[in-house]
Parts: sequence; C-alpha cells; structure tokens
Amino acid sequence: MKRTGVMRPSGLFLLALPLVALVLVPLVALLVATPPLVLVRMLGRFEVAQALGLSLGTSLATTLLALGGGLPLALLLARRTFRGRRLLLTLIDLPTVLPPSVAGLALLLTFGRRGLLGPPLEGLGIQVAFTVWAVILAQLFVSAPYLVKNALVGLAAVPRELEEAAALDGASSWQTTRLILLPIAWRGIVTGIALTWSRALGEFGATLLFAGNQPGRTQTMPIAVYLGFEVRLEQAVALAVILLAISVAVLALLHNVDRQDD
Repeated sequence: MKRTGVMRPSGLFLLALPLVALVLVPLVALLVATPPLVLVRMLGRFEVAQALGLSLGTSLATTLLALGGGLPLALLLARRTFRGRRLLLTLIDLPTVLPPSVAGLALLLTFGRRGLLGPPLEGLGIQVAFTVWAVILAQLFVSAPYLVKNALVGLAAVPRELEEAAALDGASSWQTTRLILLPIAWRGIVTGIALTWSRALGEFGATLLFAGNQPGRTQTMPIAVYLGFEVRLEQAVALAVILLAISVAVLALLHNVDRQDD
C-alpha cells in the first residue's frame, strides 16, 4: 500500500540542514573565538563594563516605559472596537519593519536641534539628541510594538463572557482588568516584556544615528561591538558573546512560558 502524507523525517531534516547549519555554525564560531578566560578578562575592562551597564540600564528603562504605555494601548485594542483601529494597528507594526537607519533619522528630525520639536525643547533647556534619553527613545521606538502586539494577543484571547459576568456581579472596569483580564493574559504580557527588553538591548542602527557613539554616555553594547571590530576584536567578540547569552536566556524563558500552556 502506498504511503501518503508528509515526507519522512529524514528527508525533511536533510532539506532543512543547510538552514540549521547557517544558524548554528556562526554561533559556534563565536563561542570558540572567546575562551572563558578571555571573556572574564574582557568583562573587567572599564569600556566593556560601561557599555554593559548602559545597555542594561537603558533597556530596563525602555521596557518599563513600554509597559506603562503599551499595556493600556493593548487593552484598548483588545477589548474595544472604534474607528481608526486598523490604522492604529498598522502604525504599531510599522517600527518592526522600518529600517533602523530610517527610524534613527526620523527621531533625529523630530528631537534634534533643528528638528520639529528641537527648538521648543531647547528653549526649555532640554536636549534629547545625542544623550542617554536619545538611547532610550530609540530603543522604545523599535521595541515597544513587541509588547503591545503580544499583550494584545493574550488579552484578546480572554473570553468576553468572563468580562460580562464580572460586570453583572458589580465589578468595576478596573477590578475586571486587574482580577480577570491581566491574570489570564499574563503569558502574552510576559512574552511581550521579554521580547521588548531583548530588542531594546540589541538595538543598534537607530541608536547610532540618534544618540551617537559617546563612551560611557551613549555607547551601548551593540555599538561597542560594531566599533570594537575595527579597534579591539577581543572586546567586540566578548560583548557579542554576552548578547548571545542574554538572547538564549530570553528564549529559554519564553519556551518555559509556552510550556505552561501544555
């Protein structure tokens, strides 16, 4: 009798092997190029510690800002229907497909000294471009959509019957949100937080254009990796390994969250 269905696993694996190798081999090469002793020595360098501390601090601030503004937006989009909703969804998705250089230029033309908001801000004694605030805004611009979209998916999956039942029992909108919607949608929210933080941590193009490269002030880890490639390869590779380790940790967290559904 002739077998039907998909190809055998061995055949599928052979077809997928080139792509798997393309992803795996460069990562192995990166790890091989950084012996543990070299990594420890590089972590002790002042420039590396500066870039690491700045990246961790700004990415944490970015994630908190994204959570503060993105979660209410996700609630609005998930539980309400209104005119302009599709346009708003498109605008939220736009930074995820926009080239980073375009995002950086747009931010510079908005907050730079000669930008749209630059002169009014300068009149108030506020400078944004080429400061740590520029780093945070660049990270926020490119990473906040990940929080909104993932939280939106989690919140939209909550049955409306639960919300209606809570309303019949006399619960306020805030109580319904806090006691029903958020606890049920927590996986989507946690996924959004993790992806937002990792995307902010790895942001490079928009940050370089909008915040520049000032060691100890705006030089994040991705920028230090790029510039260190030409100046100090060992330092660049060490920072790259740190970013790789953080990425693996984030993926492990997300997979653990997914297993909670099983």
